[in-house]
This record gives sequence, structure tokens and C-alpha cells, in this order.
Amino acid sequence: MIRTFFSAIILTGTIYAQSNLISEQEKKHFKSLTQITFGGDNAEAYFDKTGNKITFQVTNKNWNVPCDQIFYFDLKNLKKKLDLSKKENFQMISTGKGRTTCSYFMPDGKHILFASTHHKMDSCPSVPHIKGKYVWPLYPEYDIFVADLNGKIVKQLTNTDGYDAEATVSPKGDKIVFTSTRSGDIELWVMNIDGTNPVQITHELGYDGGAFFSPDGSKIVFRASRPKTEEEIKEYKELLAQNLVAPTNMEIFICDADGKNLRQVTNLGKANWAPFFHPSGKKIIFSSNHHSQRGFDFQLFMINIDGTGLEQITTESNFNAFPMFSPDGKKLIFSSNRNNKGTRDTNLFIAEWKN
Repeated sequence: MIRTFFSAIILTGTIYAQSNLISEQEKKHFKSLTQITFGGDNAEAYFDKTGNKITFQVTNKNWNVPCDQIFYFDLKNLKKKLDLSKKENFQMISTGKGRTTCSYFMPDGKHILFASTHHKMDSCPSVPHIKGKYVWPLYPEYDIFVADLNGKIVKQLTNTDGYDAEATVSPKGDKIVFTSTRSGDIELWVMNIDGTNPVQITHELGYDGGAFFSPDGSKIVFRASRPKTEEEIKEYKELLAQNLVAPTNMEIFICDADGKNLRQVTNLGKANWAPFFHPSGKKIIFSSNHHSQRGFDFQLFMINIDGTGLEQITTESNFNAFPMFSPDGKKLIFSSNRNNKGTRDTNLFIAEWKN
């Protein structure tokens, strides 16, 4: 039986300070755990290069945010007596129109990169449903933008037909990797930090996405599907024609920053996704349900870049994903369903990391 430890300072019904919601197994790597958000669907939180600020996406009807929008938060504010369930204590970066995804800090720490449909629609795009199948939409209206910390759009980096999203920045500050359907498949592309010279770096049939650079900028880790059978290929192409992808079978891959030396890291089955490099560059943390009999039980795992040494990191709740280490390796931020009081809320948590 997993023991859950909980200690907090509660002021007017809201948890402001330290929250230790850690199982015995998680205590191997988590010294403590602090909850950042309280309510709604909060995901894809990423640190700036100092590890003191985060950007993330939110869907929260109580905030009048019906589909994902990008927000910014200075972690110094955790020391203040703020009600973190309230929208006014976070800075909205996106316009509030359309839908957004996948934000990331630019090298200067003063601008944020994200994908958005705001320039082509005011309201949220419809969410597709296919009976008996879980699918992700690849909205062709997505383009990649840069905004300052006050939410002013300063530049549009892509302007092509099809899906352009899932962009992240090299620690070297010179390149952006992103996912695009502009060539007819769901591939990884790399462009200069100003959006010039886009180059396709993956070429195999299947979904390539969720890419991040290694700490030295020399490699890229990402999730990928590789349909093999005639039936799998047919289904993949039929869904792609509808701007959809079924993310139920994905593995973790690594390649050089230019796409060379591509190799598969995991061969676990089911959905292995949301990978991110440990600051050492020698390990990858990712989310997976490969161990689950029920399907929807996503835990964080760590693995060496050569595919050895698989280790389970989290055990609490049935959803843990989108992990990112701070550049100094002292903190890990991720999304989790823990402590949601039986709701479907997904919140952000920061762990003090022990190697």
C-alpha cells in the first residue's frame, strides 16, 4: 500500500506553501513537492534558463478559458500569500482567441514561443471525436508566434498551410525544433531562432513530435509512431487526412540536431511520450502507460539514452506527464492528477530533485 504524505499551510481554504504529496517510492528522487496550480487543466509547464519562471497552458472554465491559453508565472510568487486558484495571480501571454499549445521561453527569457490559431479564429476550434478511438487534433490553423511577457505578439515565425506547433528552443539559443505537416506527413523540422531556413529532419512515415534539444544542443529527443502493417498504415493515413493522429502507440527516439544518427531508445509498447533530457544529457525522463493493464495510468520513467536502466519515478495518481528539469537539475516540474479531490483536474507540481 502506498503511503501519501501531506503537509501544507492552509490560508482561507487555499494551499499556498509546501505540499508533500509523495509516495515512498517517489521519495527516492523527490525531496519535496510543491503544488503550483489549483483547478482546471494545466499542462506543458517549462522553465526559463534561470529555473525561476515557468510558462504553461491552461484550460479552466472558472477562469473563462474554455480551451488552452498560454500563461506565465514567476516562481518567486510562491513565497507570497496568493490564492493560486485565481486567474489574476498568473500572467496571460496568449490573446485569448482561438486555441494555443506548446509554449517555451526564448533565449532572452523575456519572450515566449507558442503555437496558436488566434489569427484565423476567435473561438475555440471544435474537438474531434471518433467512436472507440482516442485521437489528437492537428489543427491546420496553428502557426508559431513569439510574445513578450506582457502578452504582446512581437513576431509570427511560421505561415504555411498545415499544422505548425510543438516548438522548443535549443539551449544554444540558435535553433527551434517544431512539428509540421507541411510536407504531407507529421515530421520534425528545425529552423533558425528568427524563423528562417526551415529544414525537415525526420522522414519516416509516422508521427514525430514533442521534441526537445539535449542540454548541449547537439541532440534531439522526441516521441514517434511508426505504423508498420498495411492496416496500421492505412489507418494512420486516413486519420492524417482528417488532421488527426492516434497517439496510442509511441516510442522515444533520439537523433542529432540535424536529424542524423536517428535511433529508437524505448521499445516498451503502448504510449511512451513527453520525453525530456536530464541535465547530464545521459538520461531521459518521459511519461508512459506501458506497465498499465487499464491503459490510462501514466507514470514518469527514466531511462539511459542507450535504452538501458529503465526506472519508474512516480506512482501517485493515474496521470503524470510533461516533465522538465530546471537547467541546474535541482527541480522537476510536471503535470499530475494527484490531490485533485476526485475531480478531473490536472495541476502543476514542482519537485526538489534528488539524484
